[in-house]
Amino acid sequence: MAFLMSAPAWAQDEATIVHAEALRDRAMAGNQALAIVTDITTRFGPRPAGSEAEQAAAAWAADYMRANGFQNVRIETFPLIGWERGEQGGAITGPRPQPLVVAALGHSPATPAEGVEAQVVRFTSLEALQAAPETAVRGKIVFIDMGQMRPMQDGSGYGPQTRVRGGAPAVAAAKGAVAFIMRSAGTDEDRMPHTGTTRYVEGRPTLPSFALSAPDADQLSRLIVMGEPVTVRLFSSARTYETTSQNVMGDLPGRTRPNEIIVLGSHLDSWDLGTGAVDDAAGGAITLAAALTIQAGGRRPARTLRVILYGSEEVAQPTAATGDGGGVYVRNLGEAVADHVVAGESDFGADRVYALRLPPGAQGSAFQQAATRVLYPIGVLASNTPELSGGVDIGPLARAGVPVFTLAQDGTRYFDLHHTANDTLDKIDPDQLTQNVAAWAGLIWLIADSEVDFRAMRPAE
Repeated sequence: MAFLMSAPAWAQDEATIVHAEALRDRAMAGNQALAIVTDITTRFGPRPAGSEAEQAAAAWAADYMRANGFQNVRIETFPLIGWERGEQGGAITGPRPQPLVVAALGHSPATPAEGVEAQVVRFTSLEALQAAPETAVRGKIVFIDMGQMRPMQDGSGYGPQTRVRGGAPAVAAAKGAVAFIMRSAGTDEDRMPHTGTTRYVEGRPTLPSFALSAPDADQLSRLIVMGEPVTVRLFSSARTYETTSQNVMGDLPGRTRPNEIIVLGSHLDSWDLGTGAVDDAAGGAITLAAALTIQAGGRRPARTLRVILYGSEEVAQPTAATGDGGGVYVRNLGEAVADHVVAGESDFGADRVYALRLPPGAQGSAFQQAATRVLYPIGVLASNTPELSGGVDIGPLARAGVPVFTLAQDGTRYFDLHHTANDTLDKIDPDQLTQNVAAWAGLIWLIADSEVDFRAMRPAE
């Protein structure tokens, strides 16, 4: 186990900590991540999963890794059902015409060419829709309005909203609805809807489904509460198509234990409304810049660093063969998953890191104390909450037994921008982005140049 108290081991560990502090300070003085996120968002714009833009961005990222000294750079391609938005629109048609600002939800099917028009039935939760009799829903447009999502530092208000977005269209379809709309899963009050994926049911899409901007959701709810029947017309020309997505990965091989792998993850795909700056070009920039900071520090760590830019994080898929990059990566690893000592991902924007959550058993350990020494000066506190799942991309690694950590970012404004046309480069604060890189570089060096074994730290089941 790392950071032992015997004199010979401590001397080596002290040098590791001091170098981590130096890497932290080197990162704080640079802006490499900003250059990377600028390249990705400017060169390629939005990068929907499976699109030509996502594929071109992946090829660029592989070239970037090779040009900057990464080894074993490869692109891991897998089949995908892509989704293209096409044209979309919505309007209240009765009792009096009013426009609605809507965004089709990912992988929902198109409406008929003439659109779909029907009376709206409103629910305030998924459970209320589930409990409703079929007679209340059949032939209608289902509208779920759970109220405005509240901004929280940890983003914990998002889960209940995504549960509605992912599962409610299937429930509405089973009860005979003709379309589905919901209040956007976001914390802003802008007239910009938040898109996001729906789920397939038995390999098939469900209903034409849309998100309403917050002001439009308020307007529709007020009108319905007034008591008159309300009708809405919706239109979408969305389509699906067969394509491929890919994971891009490259290694900085370890000096003495190259078979022990640390994964630094993020995802390269984005939604199509903005340019995917905070979700998640920023994450790729942070992890790449952290690895390059370590490389530029003049010492190779003992363990291998593997930066992975996953594909197809944003969308649901109809079969196990088509998929998300995180699942594909683990399936292709096979038994080699045992070589992975820890994984982390950056996928919560570009605002500052405020806490470090380590795998179970590491709380209060000498490793956590060393990490606190390195990270506290830049405002990162040690958390006693263990990290169990990691995130969408590294979740499959966690389920396969790989320990995961989180450098928790301040998500207070993340869901103002998430999945909207407002997710653009100008929303990134360069200083906060740089602090992310410093936290990643310092922490990853501590893990990579030590013998810390998070698997052995785990408490008994």
